Amino acid sequence: MTKLNREAVIAEALDLLDEVGLEGISTRQLAKRLGVEQPSLYWHFRKKEELLAAMAETAMQPHATTPLPVPSDDWCDWFLDNTRSFRRTLLRRRDGAKLHAGSRPSATDIDRIAHKMAFLIASGLPERDAQMAMLASSHFTVGSVLEEQAEASLGATADDLIGVPRIDHEAAFEEGLKLILDGLATRVKRRSRRDK
Repeated sequence: MTKLNREAVIAEALDLLDEVGLEGISTRQLAKRLGVEQPSLYWHFRKKEELLAAMAETAMQPHATTPLPVPSDDWCDWFLDNTRSFRRTLLRRRDGAKLHAGSRPSATDIDRIAHKMAFLIASGLPERDAQMAMLASSHFTVGSVLEEQAEASLGATADDLIGVPRIDHEAAFEEGLKLILDGLATRVKRRSRRDK
């Protein structure tokens, strides 16, 4: 038997997630796949919640490693790109939105969020508006992906519902994201005119 390490457990758990979905994840099934006894997992994760948190953090790595904004970036373009990157990352894994929902940011994530906030503020956004825009876009993205993945997991389509138009999830996401951005840009312009 090879020595089990934390990264191998997380990688196998994410593969299991892609196969059975979040509701199907069990430490018993994971241990079986890894060829170990279930108590061996407790060496790395004392409870299932710790394993799920580590899975969520690892699953978010594609987004967490995207380049941070620089002062020369246009804040509107960056805001769109950042939110789209978040959506793409959630969609990479089955039940990615469910896995991410309720997770807590790591110290590295907090540093990245602080950098993003500082960029938006330096770009002229009031701090409170920048905070609310980041929060709103995050919640909107998780909710959008949650609905899209739920529909996919059920195999439901609009064809199943007579008279209900088929949803283009990506187009709907883009329209909603633009509404958030337009509202934010309007606030920034209004404040800029007031400050003159």
